[in-house]
Amino acid sequence: MTTLFDLSGKVALITGSSRGIGRAIAERMAEHGARVVISSRKAGPCEEVAKVINDRHGEERAIAVPANISEKDDLQRLVDATNAKWGRIDIVVCNAASNPFYGPMEKLPDDAFRKILDNNIVSNHWLIQMTAPQMRARKDGCIIIVSSIGGVRASTVIGAYCISKAADMQLARNLAAEYGPDNIRVNCIAPGLIKTDFAKALWEDPDNLARTTSTAPLRRIGVPDEIAGAAVFLAGPAGNFMTGQSLIIDGGVTVV
Repeated sequence: MTTLFDLSGKVALITGSSRGIGRAIAERMAEHGARVVISSRKAGPCEEVAKVINDRHGEERAIAVPANISEKDDLQRLVDATNAKWGRIDIVVCNAASNPFYGPMEKLPDDAFRKILDNNIVSNHWLIQMTAPQMRARKDGCIIIVSSIGGVRASTVIGAYCISKAADMQLARNLAAEYGPDNIRVNCIAPGLIKTDFAKALWEDPDNLARTTSTAPLRRIGVPDEIAGAAVFLAGPAGNFMTGQSLIIDGGVTVV
């Protein structure tokens, strides 16, 4: 059974991987044999995570390449640095995202709306454009977009974020159809509320946390490692026949 999740020989580029869900995905993919690229805006946190992974495995299994996803040139530099180091990119995880506004959409400033759409949709499109050609040439590749259950639900406080995450799901469907003939799989993972710094505004509020967990079948929120396993599944042989899908991992919140 272990061969179903074997990522040996694969190179995984993971954005937003210095903490939270992205870091958990990087650590678990490295455990399953992948060489991983740790990337977020600041170099220090990226280097710390890469060192933890390399120390754990006793070999260079991770490198740090800081990049700002809102800058197209930065993303190209990230791709170029990965190719220069390891000669290939087999797995892309578009995890980095932003949500600079919390409140009703009628009060949403234009600049915040544009930032959400650019960082959560357009940057994913850019990174995939930069990495898909080599996957097509090899007739093999895996693209994972970390979306959210916000993409299938309404919200009165993170509406623009939800719009962006619904768009990510459609991006995955479009690209699955486009790249499928070249054996490239494109899927989304749609987490529910996960205990990360990014989602702190949602779980740190006791009333919101109680409201969320009171109706969730599992009666709790998730932790990053509970998303990382799905990424390993999608990236490995176990996920070879899955594409164009959005895998919801939310403790059952969306079924009640």
